[in-house]
Amino acid sequence: MQTISTIKILHLDTNHPLLWEQLEKTGFINEADYTSTKEEVESKIENYHGIVIRSRFKIDKTFIDKAKNLQFIARVGAGLESIDCEYAESKNIKLIAAPEGNASAVGEHALGMLLSLFNKLNTADKEVKSGQWNRESNRGTELDGKTVGIIGYGNMGKSFAKKLSGFDVEVLCYDILPNVGDSNAKQVSLQEIQQKADVLSLHIPWTPETDKMVNTTFINQFSKPFWFINTARGKSVITTDLVSALQSGKILGAGLDVLEYEKLSFETLFEGEKPEAFEYLLNANNVLLSPHIAGWTIESKEKLAQVIVDKILRVYVTK
Repeated sequence: MQTISTIKILHLDTNHPLLWEQLEKTGFINEADYTSTKEEVESKIENYHGIVIRSRFKIDKTFIDKAKNLQFIARVGAGLESIDCEYAESKNIKLIAAPEGNASAVGEHALGMLLSLFNKLNTADKEVKSGQWNRESNRGTELDGKTVGIIGYGNMGKSFAKKLSGFDVEVLCYDILPNVGDSNAKQVSLQEIQQKADVLSLHIPWTPETDKMVNTTFINQFSKPFWFINTARGKSVITTDLVSALQSGKILGAGLDVLEYEKLSFETLFEGEKPEAFEYLLNANNVLLSPHIAGWTIESKEKLAQVIVDKILRVYVTK
């Protein structure tokens, strides 16, 4: 392994300043390029040993082939779906992410969305501010006594379950990995969640297995009408099928921090005419939307950066 003083790191997105400062203090050579195109970065990437990125562009085979001296890619976020992980690992490039850094933020956001939907807070707020005082139509629903199903029981799912531990609810989790349940959630089959859940919350990465997972067939396998929360990835849900379920009452309400229409960079939603399904979401009283900010808190910005620093140091610094 090279000495730290010869390791050049290219920062492709702005992050909390502690990330740059701590790497610099340790001896790494930091350089930044926040504006060049992917092709322009590719033309010089062979000069660098590490990349720090959020979601500016996809790190694909073409990019990796040009990054002849790359030793690591650090994504300041939870997922690695914007990176061709298999190809990078075949080139002995270490992949670093920071799902621990924003797990608490995501758990709080999911709970906030759920409680807002149950208590019709978004509707009540708009009505009061417009001079309406409608108490009966804004009568809420209590979370106590409900069964909450969590699909994906990694850092995010565990955080949400922990936030729920103060409520009188049954929490069930499903994950492709065995033995991940804990004191906050009982691990069960997907079929048991579909049989029992009053609430479903997604905490899964976007993979070929989870792409378009929530569709009409999946939704109709639930025994009861249910509330739906998605703070994971928008492309795991077919929006038109979600809207059909909202219209039929199979889904009682939805809290969506992510949408199928998002661009990879998460900076814009779509260009041109809005899809019909999205227009429905915009106007539905039982739908709560936010712009992919569940893990995007003041605290998580710092935590994400610190996790990335710590993991880079683990690669190069022998403890």
